[in-house]
Amino acid sequence: MCDQTFLVNVFGSCDKCFKQRALRTVFKKSQQLSYCSICVELHQVAERVEALGQFVMKTRRTLKGHGNKVLCMDWCKDKRRIVSSSQDGKVIVWDSFTTNKEHAVTMPCTWVMACAYAPSGCAIACGGLDNKCSVYPLTFDKNENMAAKKKSVAMHTNYLSACSFTNSDMQILTASGDGTCALWDVESGQLLQSFHGHGADVLCLDLAPSETGNTFVSGGCDKKAMVWDMRSGQCVQAFETHESDINSVRYYPSGDAFASGSDDATCRLYDLRADREVAIYSKESIIFGASSVDFSLSGRLLFAGYNDYTINVWDVLKGTRVSILFGHENRVSTLRVSPDGTAFCSGSWDHTLRVWA
Repeated sequence: MCDQTFLVNVFGSCDKCFKQRALRTVFKKSQQLSYCSICVELHQVAERVEALGQFVMKTRRTLKGHGNKVLCMDWCKDKRRIVSSSQDGKVIVWDSFTTNKEHAVTMPCTWVMACAYAPSGCAIACGGLDNKCSVYPLTFDKNENMAAKKKSVAMHTNYLSACSFTNSDMQILTASGDGTCALWDVESGQLLQSFHGHGADVLCLDLAPSETGNTFVSGGCDKKAMVWDMRSGQCVQAFETHESDINSVRYYPSGDAFASGSDDATCRLYDLRADREVAIYSKESIIFGASSVDFSLSGRLLFAGYNDYTINVWDVLKGTRVSILFGHENRVSTLRVSPDGTAFCSGSWDHTLRVWA
């Protein structure tokens, strides 16, 4: 992220903190200043970056079929299919082109708070108030009883809040209201690694985007975002600048940073190499919490769903809002950009999902 915009010039005295450090040139109201990496803000470095032009996105598809609040969704790697879960206890697989339902599973509990597509596209995982993560294989036979092939993989002592397959169908990462995250073997259901460190419910997680991704980030009700090493189970970085629950975390496409969305009505960007927060995305007029965030494929845009029924689109570099998207009739609970970056899907408490492009 930073390589295009941060240029280390010299070693010397910072114009802000006056300490001797490696300096970066920034422009403040066209005045050239030399700041160290501790003092510099992202929007200052990006002051001379060209502003984004007019931005237009519309609802292209509306997916109707859930009987209650949509709580989670995920894209298949084929860029076409979507899995969603709801408070109605159902998990539905959709064709986002035709809006047809391809599969539907009724879970043993309501509030199915987490769902995920396997990398192969041949299975889905889901769970919620049952404290479990269950994996269902998908077949072309739409009349097949999927519940009969259900495999219970993970077991927590409180609700399942998030789940994500690793880079294969064989391992799954879960987050829970019991304050822990865990890595499981799908085939055997064996616990491979547990991650302890959050002081309250863990609400979200995201896996690092690299193919050999051995780290993930989690956020929770303790206002902390924590980066974990999957091999050791240790927390390698922690960030505590939000003032309320962190509802969503998402890695920047390069893996060098991540964004978070919180009930404090802000989204924030954390640079992992600088080990600090580098941007806050907020406005005085935004008073409702951010429930879900995701980056565009280039990383220049940050999409954020809010509890005031809107989706705000932020310029990541400038820190400015470039668009507000209206359409949902209740709070936006989940949002994901498609794997090819051509569209994104949002889910809402209004019982629908919308595909935007």
